[in-house]
Amino acid sequence: MNFQISRARADDAERLCAIERAAVELFRGHEAWHAYSSMALPGDIVRELIVRGLVWAATVDEEIVGFVCLDTEGPPDVIGVAEIDVLPAFGGKGIGAALLEHACQWAREAGYRRVDLGTLADVPWNAPFYAKHGFSVVDKHGPAFARALERDRENGFPDHLRVFMSRPLAPLEEGDWTAWPAPAKLNLFLRIVGRRDDGYHELQTVFRLLDWGDEVRLRIRGDGVITRPTPISGVPEEADLTIRAARLLAAETRTELGADIDVAKRIPMGGGLGGGSSDAASVLVGLNLLWRTGLDEDALAALGVKLGADVPVFVRGRSAWAEGVGEQLTPMRLPRRWYVVVDPRENVPTAALFRAVELTRNAPRATISSFVSGDSAENAFEPVVRARHPRVAAALDWLGGFGHARLSGSGGCIFLETRTHEAALAVASRCSGGFRAHVAAGVDPSPLHVARQRIEASGIG
Repeated sequence: MNFQISRARADDAERLCAIERAAVELFRGHEAWHAYSSMALPGDIVRELIVRGLVWAATVDEEIVGFVCLDTEGPPDVIGVAEIDVLPAFGGKGIGAALLEHACQWAREAGYRRVDLGTLADVPWNAPFYAKHGFSVVDKHGPAFARALERDRENGFPDHLRVFMSRPLAPLEEGDWTAWPAPAKLNLFLRIVGRRDDGYHELQTVFRLLDWGDEVRLRIRGDGVITRPTPISGVPEEADLTIRAARLLAAETRTELGADIDVAKRIPMGGGLGGGSSDAASVLVGLNLLWRTGLDEDALAALGVKLGADVPVFVRGRSAWAEGVGEQLTPMRLPRRWYVVVDPRENVPTAALFRAVELTRNAPRATISSFVSGDSAENAFEPVVRARHPRVAAALDWLGGFGHARLSGSGGCIFLETRTHEAALAVASRCSGGFRAHVAAGVDPSPLHVARQRIEASGIG
């Protein structure tokens, strides 16, 4: 049977949940039926995993017939299979096996050393199926499985039939693709306090790094060529910030190596979330390891500012107070928070905003203490964006009904900070009006730095 596997889209979440419900029917009459039938896969959680790039779907004739979800709740070098389901009518056709292998291959490229899962020992398409694909039963009472075991017992799974299994992943080798996160950022406030002689604006802002974003895939070449195997319509290689970042690093270090670069875009362009800058930073950090060029963080950040003012914060991988054009960084310890990020689906050109006559360019300087106290929470671009971009204004009004909605960077994405994951999910689930909303957590250190440590520990670089 011909089928395709690709990353799921946020719009697929409802369909994936329906597939899970259909697959659960296979357990009718089994000892675990009560637990399975009373515990539905949460659509908002599936949507969040999709947004983070952790869900793949199998399609036959453009119809989704199966999927696999991964989760990152365990140790930083271990990833789990949260769910894998195939419609019963498509069982036994190799789709489940292909989904599992696809997920394991991505996990290896991302530097994970092991894949874990919990399953039933006596069901042919559970433990025996996984055993055929390199998984072995492990001690479920080990500390790594404590939370999962507790959750299973809370949900009523038969303890004597429940097993945990692990599959070790082969170390990365030279010439393999590697997967690097390129996280989004939010500007928790943004003030313009002057203009320099060279025409650049002096800013004050707080960068908050998030747990989702783009994905940059890198593969070393021995011929010195730096290129994109997959062309991007309307974006020549010379204008691509990732290609420019790689060529800048190559010129600085005089390496004779090259690279293939591929980017899976999830951060909206023109959204004020730093997508292009983050992609460039991931290339600098990733290739510095893979090429063994050995630049330290300060040297990489100095290269980054030549590509864009936001690049250094992604290179350094910590939320920070920023001044200058955004490159003078003071790391900040920010409390654990979750964010509803709303994309009004309207590109906001930054250059036009900086030229706006109504933009406030000489605001008094803020301090870190004034930000912490809440006295500095504005975004200088918001009045301009409101006046010129009605969809963004409408999104601000809608999200503002739940709290203090703010513009990120120069827009057009907006966000709302919440204290709990549940509160953020509740707001995001009510999004309408043609906007797109999802939930992200503020994190430190950056997912990029965590990935660098995993990939370095895998033996490559």
